[in-house]
Amino acid sequence: MPVNRNALIRYKTIDKCLQNHYRQWTLEDLIDAVSDALYEYEGIDKGVSRRTVQGDIQMMRSDKLGYNAPIVVTDKKYYTYEDRDYSITNIPITDQDLGRLMETVEFLKEFKGFSHFKELDAMVQKLEDHVYAQKTHQKPVIDMEKNENLKGLDFLEPLYQAIIKKHVIRLTYQSFKARHPQTFEFHPYLLKEFRNRWFLIGAKGRQAQLMTPALDRIIQIEYSDAVYWDRPDFNAEDYFRDAIGVSVSPSLKPMEVDFFVNHTHAPYVMTKPLHWSQQLLERDHYGMTFRIHVQHNFELEKELLAFGDGLMVIKPERLKRSIRDRLEGAIDLYNTDLNEKGLISASRKMKHKGFGILNHVYSQRAIKQMNRLLEKAFDAESNQNYVKRGLLEAIPELKPMLFNKNLQRVVSSVDPKAFLVKAIYMNKQPSANWSVGWHQDRTIHVKQKAEVEGFTGWAERDDVISVLPPVEINRNVFTIRVHLDDADRENGCLRVMPGSHNKILSTDEIKTITENSIPYDCEISAGGVLLMKPLLLHSSNRSAKQKPRRVLHLEFSSSELPDGLEWAEKM
Repeated sequence: MPVNRNALIRYKTIDKCLQNHYRQWTLEDLIDAVSDALYEYEGIDKGVSRRTVQGDIQMMRSDKLGYNAPIVVTDKKYYTYEDRDYSITNIPITDQDLGRLMETVEFLKEFKGFSHFKELDAMVQKLEDHVYAQKTHQKPVIDMEKNENLKGLDFLEPLYQAIIKKHVIRLTYQSFKARHPQTFEFHPYLLKEFRNRWFLIGAKGRQAQLMTPALDRIIQIEYSDAVYWDRPDFNAEDYFRDAIGVSVSPSLKPMEVDFFVNHTHAPYVMTKPLHWSQQLLERDHYGMTFRIHVQHNFELEKELLAFGDGLMVIKPERLKRSIRDRLEGAIDLYNTDLNEKGLISASRKMKHKGFGILNHVYSQRAIKQMNRLLEKAFDAESNQNYVKRGLLEAIPELKPMLFNKNLQRVVSSVDPKAFLVKAIYMNKQPSANWSVGWHQDRTIHVKQKAEVEGFTGWAERDDVISVLPPVEINRNVFTIRVHLDDADRENGCLRVMPGSHNKILSTDEIKTITENSIPYDCEISAGGVLLMKPLLLHSSNRSAKQKPRRVLHLEFSSSELPDGLEWAEKM
């Protein structure tokens, strides 16, 4: 039985409603939904009768169209599918439809090979395979790339209708960078698929620049009564001619990109060119050199990066530098993947020797972000040497950067119950060619003075109250020094005396140890951390290099202070 277009719209609408089990559907609800669908897709504004929808339900229940839909009525009022997973879109093709599809495939195959129908070849092949699988009840032998979980695919049909009918739409859209969605009127011109992801090309107005919102970021689409501004001069082939992907800048001139591909990957680039403009420049024993004429965009970099160590950009220099930076960033991410063995080793070493070193706790990108934030906050003093106490109270935005997953793992490996009790920023500029003699860190920061037994040496400095606690308190404290710059012997790195952290040393004991022992130089790269017990004997030597030495000094403890005292920066 032939089914007209309006009937199909009604069946699909009823099917969509009954698949929604979060709502109860009366006959009146289904009539309203079908009327809205007919108006949206066909412009029919007279609605649909009660008798028509009842007939549609009976037709869907029957075997006339092969649906056999399990539609039941609950509470003598609400329509639903008895099988919650049922949909008319999941039923097999009927023999009659299968015959028509076979005729269609045979007809389309007559045009294969003609240049005007070249783009239909893959579609015809896929359709033929699907029909063959349905007819013989065998598995398909062609599997095209698809992503059934991709968001936004349900917007394809309404957007397609809006383009061909030249309707302005109200688009609610939220890009990956936006914190909140935006709603605006949009004039759609083209739907484009790239790498199995769909995009909409259009503009906000007559003279506005073309935009390319991704369908998976669209939240809602509504039709608008605004006047549609067509662009008869818009040609998709010309618009995307000099670009890979969908990111096009009309004002950006294309450039010549030369790149070398080693012999392992060269055949793949040769048989599947990166761009239609690709040409082979040179071939040797090691690989091939190609040239393409394209704009510099995100998709170009992504294509080049996909070959990893098998491809090298030769020119232009700006693209070459960008690819190199991205690869270095990738290596940096792998380097910051701390393993459990290294964490355990560092925490045990701190317990027995008083210190431990972990490199690559932070990526170089994270270090740059923290440095920019610190420079912005202390710009007036950026060329001076200073110590800033109460750092995270002064710059709360620094906290999420500082306490990344790696630092949290480091703290937990030392003491799962530890909390922050002190945060200091120490800035030693290149001009600061000075050192700190051998000493032990003994002071803690508290909120107020109080007479507590064992606590001595009260002092106030920079609105911070310092006190010397008994040794038992210091034994439960540990320090993590985050290095924002490279620290080595020539750049004033910290020198420590292993094993000197178990007690408070006298002046004579410090002199004897330092004169008769060989210190250890804690050389640490930017992004690394030094774990240290506060009583560890340490000093810093003079810097021979004219480089900054910036350090974030963090102290942790799991011990509460006696009544009358409270940690100044407990977090």
